[in-house]
Amino acid sequence: MRPLAEIFTLAAERKGGAAALERLLATTASRPPAEVAAIPDDRVLAEMTRWIFYAGLSHRIVDDKWPGFEAGFHGFDPHACAALSEEAFDRLLQDRGIVRNGAKIRAVRINAQLVLDLSAQHGGAGRFFAEWPDRDLVGLLEILKKRASYLGGDAAGRFLRAIGKPAFIATPDMVAALVREGVVDGPPGGKRALAAVQAAFNRWSEESGRDLTAISRLLAMSIESRA
Repeated sequence: MRPLAEIFTLAAERKGGAAALERLLATTASRPPAEVAAIPDDRVLAEMTRWIFYAGLSHRIVDDKWPGFEAGFHGFDPHACAALSEEAFDRLLQDRGIVRNGAKIRAVRINAQLVLDLSAQHGGAGRFFAEWPDRDLVGLLEILKKRASYLGGDAAGRFLRAIGKPAFIATPDMVAALVREGVVDGPPGGKRALAAVQAAFNRWSEESGRDLTAISRLLAMSIESRA
C-alpha cells in the first residue's frame, strides 16, 4: 500500500496534471460539518429519496419529475411522509408526476421515520450525520443498511456525498485500485474486507489531510481508463 501522494501522481498523469486533478476533486468537495448539521430534515429525506429513485434509472428521468416528487411527498416533510396512509400510497401509485415504483414509495415512509428518530435523538438528522466520525464510515453505512430502506450499497454512499458528508463508494475503478494496493482481493462485501478498507482510508487521510470522498475519487482516477 503506497502513500497517497504516489497515488495522486498516478491520477494526475491520467487527468492532465496536478492542477486539472485538483479541479476534478473540487467538483465533489465535502461540506464543513457545521453546514451538514444545518441541513433541514426535509432536505435530508429528499436526498435519501432522490438516490433511491436514481438507482436503476437515468438520473434525468428522476430530475425531470422532481417537482412532482416534491408535490407528491409534501415537500418531504418527514412527519407527513412517515404518516403516509394506504389511500395516499394508492394515489402516488397513480401519480404520473413521479416514478411509480411501489417498493420505493414505501421506502420513503420508512426513511421518514428514521429521519424523525435521528432528529429527536440528535437535534436534527443532519447533525447526526455531521457528528458521526469519518473514521467509522463503515459503521454509519451499517446503520443505513439496517434502519433505512433501499439505502444499502452505493446508494448510501452517494446519499452521504449529496449532503456533503465524506464517503467512499466501491466503484469498479476504486475497487481495482484497492486491489492494486493490496488492501482487498476483490469487491469488499464482508466485515473483514470493509474494516480493511476503512483502515486504509484512515491511514491515507491521516497522512494527506484529504477526506474519504477525495481519497475515493483519487483511487478511482488512478486507474487507467478502459477503452
